Amino acid sequence: MDYAQVNPTNAEQTIKDIKPEKLISRIIIGIIIFMFVFSAFGTIGAGERGILLQFGAVQDKVFGEGLYFKIPFIQQVQRIDVKIQKDEVNASASSKDLQMVTSKIALNYHLDPDLVNKIWQEVGKNYNTRIIAPSIQEAVKATTAKFTAEELITKREEVKEQIKANLTERLLENSIIVDEFNIIDFYFSPAFNDAIEAKVTAEQLKLKAERDLERIKIEKQQKISEAEGKAQAIKIEAQALMANPKVVELRWIEKWNGEVPEFWGQASPFIGLNR
Repeated sequence: MDYAQVNPTNAEQTIKDIKPEKLISRIIIGIIIFMFVFSAFGTIGAGERGILLQFGAVQDKVFGEGLYFKIPFIQQVQRIDVKIQKDEVNASASSKDLQMVTSKIALNYHLDPDLVNKIWQEVGKNYNTRIIAPSIQEAVKATTAKFTAEELITKREEVKEQIKANLTERLLENSIIVDEFNIIDFYFSPAFNDAIEAKVTAEQLKLKAERDLERIKIEKQQKISEAEGKAQAIKIEAQALMANPKVVELRWIEKWNGEVPEFWGQASPFIGLNR
């Protein structure tokens, strides 16, 4: 019989000597150690920051993109997005002339990457509904009240810049940075839209009347100039006839069709031809 089959190795003997209870406990300890080491590391993705929490309390440390280390079971890391985000909201306000105006606003913004721990501590996840939306409403109301409804249309770029400046100041207090701001559209009451349409129509009719008046003046001046020209021509011709009476006979002959009238008085139709 082979010796290896009769006498077990030292390792096999050692395993046999270990009690099942001890073996299970060692396996559990190994798993715990593995979990402890594994949970101590993590990664932060692109466009994110990690907020360090210790027993739930926000710490000053902010993890950037890449690998991080924390104390297992004591510390946690909360990921938060710092990429540019876009919101479109409707904001209602009263203009300077007390017209109700609804503005459709588009806002691009991002969280300050270095201060996300402050945002998490003071606001939490709902910074959009708790900070951004109310700030847009207040900025739009404050600026809209400075302009009449008509000026909101004619001075749209100025209105946009004032709202953007107001909103930027409000959000920056909460570590939120405005990247771009646009007014997509203004919506007015039906009565105001009708009034604007009537005004535009009246201005168009006024412009047409002014153009017609200008055209009439030009035509009148042309007729005057034409009449003056004719009068001047008649005057010149009359002076020429007075200077040379033969011209009258020449003009008569030029217009004569060659027929002799059947009856005439003592005067000859051929004036001066017998001379």
